[in-house]
Amino acid sequence: MSGRPPRAAEDFLAEPLVATLTTLRPDGSPHVAPVRFTWDREAGLARVLTVATSRKARNLTGTPGTGIPGTGTPGTGTAGSGRVALCQVAGFRWITLEGRATVSADPRRIAEAARRYTRRYLSPPPDPPGRVVIEIAVDHFLYLNL
Repeated sequence: MSGRPPRAAEDFLAEPLVATLTTLRPDGSPHVAPVRFTWDREAGLARVLTVATSRKARNLTGTPGTGIPGTGTPGTGTAGSGRVALCQVAGFRWITLEGRATVSADPRRIAEAARRYTRRYLSPPPDPPGRVVIEIAVDHFLYLNL
């Protein structure tokens, strides 16, 4: 389903649950990792904090050794992009958010992601060296029992 999810899905996305983020490795095979994330309805963005050296970030940025060319925009603090799927499940309820993801080292974008993370999970996120934010411009929703 495209557009915005129904109210019940928005409520589900506000619950402090863990999801899986699926990116593609250089060989085309899926890489699935558990993540915490936030949903920004107004911007249509899901945000995942991670470090630049993580497999999920490297799958998107095309850093050396991945074989994927980076497509970042100079001056924006972003590097690389690709389609991803983010899936949250609780019992028989689930939602998958699909869209184009970009990786950003912009301190303002990271701060916004951390602020939203703290609000959703009631504690601040880890702050390791090399922290980046994966921003997913969601363009497709799949869900069941919401």
